[in-house]
Amino acid sequence: AEDGIRDRSPSRGLGDVYKRQLEVSEIGLGANSFGEPGRRDRAEAADIIHAAIDHGINFIDTSNVYAQGVSEQYIGDALKGRRGEMLIGTKFGSMRRQGPNNFGGSRKFIMRSVEESLQRLQTDYIDVYMIHRPDPRMPMEETLRALDDLVKQGKILYTAGCNFESWRFVDGFWTSKANNLVSFSASQFAYSMMARSAESEMIPACRALGVAVIPYLPLAAGLLSGKISGDGLPPAGTRLAIEQQSSERWITPQNLKIVSLLDNWANERGHSVLELAFAWLLAEPIVSTVIAGASSSEQIRQNASAAEWKITSEERQEVTAILDANPPENAGPYYSTAGYFYEPTADPPKP
Repeated sequence: AEDGIRDRSPSRGLGDVYKRQLEVSEIGLGANSFGEPGRRDRAEAADIIHAAIDHGINFIDTSNVYAQGVSEQYIGDALKGRRGEMLIGTKFGSMRRQGPNNFGGSRKFIMRSVEESLQRLQTDYIDVYMIHRPDPRMPMEETLRALDDLVKQGKILYTAGCNFESWRFVDGFWTSKANNLVSFSASQFAYSMMARSAESEMIPACRALGVAVIPYLPLAAGLLSGKISGDGLPPAGTRLAIEQQSSERWITPQNLKIVSLLDNWANERGHSVLELAFAWLLAEPIVSTVIAGASSSEQIRQNASAAEWKITSEERQEVTAILDANPPENAGPYYSTAGYFYEPTADPPKP
């Protein structure tokens, strides 16, 4: 790749965002589709990862449950000989197999999960190890002490919390501080122009703590991609075409009207609604990297190029006013909970 290409996705700080402890590209690559039936196979995943590197994207986001671990395997294969060019963020906590000690935040589960992830990723360290969702059955201090030990062992470099309620995230942050343990470097949650519930508590909390924000679902599962037809039909093979629940949630007359308003606003300034979706998020200084999936190297190019549009705070407020006047439907909470943390499951999770 030409040197100029690698400059397309500027970096921001993750960790103490005011000190830029770890520099991550403004656009990150989401790998939840890698290995899923009918989605990205091994060769496609490798092409997408290599294209991301070539376009300056240096952070990939996965989990040990994505495709039951196959996502991590594909990433490990693709990064052979190129590990130093990509920061890896992966997660633990959700269930991969039935039985006791097979999910959650216990020391036993964490210590086994990290070794399995390291093996699948074919690496000896993970850049950002994330709690996929909090485990209310477990004392937070136990989870944090296990993570602190892994940092001391060099197996992980930074930690983060995903899908946390704001009070639980702040409690975890100060539990680590009170016990002189490694504290969260980032909070990851659903955040987009169509899903803004995090603005009431989580984002202000992250500002106060100096913790980076990592939004996922920045395009509202593809609603803000600009590819949904006027009658609400998503392109074949896309998430909204495959996942009926996501389609029913996002594709409504009200939401299509909002997308049209946003698209018109962006078009008047020579841009697309997809570019606006990224620009609006990145205009929030606490945002470090925006996690976006991709189905091809061309989509990687589009996502990376979207970071080039810098809107002003006044323009962001103008767009936000449009959203305030036209509230999206089915936005939901910014965090995700798992029912099996509260009561045992009768059946293993579906692959």
